[in-house]
Amino acid sequence: MKKRITIKEIAKELNVSISTVSKSLNNSPEISKETKELVKTFAKAHNYKPNSIALSLKNKKTKNIGIIIPEIAHDFFSTVVTGIEMIASQNGYNVITCFSNEMFEQEVKNIETLAESNVDGFIIALSKETQQRGDYHHLREVINQGFSLVMIDRVAQDIYCDKVIVDDAMASYKAVNYLIENGYRKIGMLTVPDYISIGNLRTKGYKNALSDAKLPIDENLILVIEDIQSDDIISNYFDQQQFDALLCSNEFLAVKAIRQAHNRKINIPEELGVIGFADGFLAQNSYPTLTAIDQHGLEIGKKATQMLIENIEGEKENSRTEIIKTSLIVRESTRAINIKP
Repeated sequence: MKKRITIKEIAKELNVSISTVSKSLNNSPEISKETKELVKTFAKAHNYKPNSIALSLKNKKTKNIGIIIPEIAHDFFSTVVTGIEMIASQNGYNVITCFSNEMFEQEVKNIETLAESNVDGFIIALSKETQQRGDYHHLREVINQGFSLVMIDRVAQDIYCDKVIVDDAMASYKAVNYLIENGYRKIGMLTVPDYISIGNLRTKGYKNALSDAKLPIDENLILVIEDIQSDDIISNYFDQQQFDALLCSNEFLAVKAIRQAHNRKINIPEELGVIGFADGFLAQNSYPTLTAIDQHGLEIGKKATQMLIENIEGEKENSRTEIIKTSLIVRESTRAINIKP
């Protein structure tokens, strides 16, 4: 008997992407007729059979859950995984964790690898590149072939599945309000691009808070950062703009902002207040310690796993979105004088 070829091997042999092969085999209108015929002919000649995605309507459950997250460097995601493992273990499930490293193709490979491992369902936070491309064919394929799917944190609204998120817009709104109530008036923002769902929502909350407080929205004070490893763009922002507070979309950006302030001998929190999303190790151990928006990653992980297991075990049919409330953890990077605007 011939050995079955995989989508990954077909892509390598034909020198095309995995997504192109997948779309061709599923008759996607995005792929040319010639490419689809080439892929299908090659697949048939090499004994291709649908992998575990297409065979997922199996009777026997494996009690394995596949997790795909963008990276583990963020304490937020590691805390989410801890919550997932807690509930999975309590219910007799094993957890297999993969990292997309913020890349679309890697995310697609992760899906296929986990499917071939016969997982019963997926929990996924979308990669930066996936949201930038807006290509969710691999997720639709997963759902169409009967896998249970729960999306967390970074989600796609047009994928109909269970989701667990925080109210990012409201969290930003409340954080900016706190800064305003404590005497800060010229508030800037360090954020990620709008194509990342959390970036869009957090910027929206920031703007709404300023607008409701009748403070001007200065687009020059909103710094969108593609690569959080780049210090120069933040340094230039400090050199060119005037502000007395910053809301940062993650704790990495917040710590970089604090370092820029130290380099310029700007006193925190007297001259500059800083708030960051995610209450992780960096927030708790920076100098000064960071006022942070706690997204309760542990609860996100627990809730997502409960929802996934309910789906796997057939306890519910309709998809829903669960919103986990955030908390503002006040520390040394903001002053607290409660001046009303």
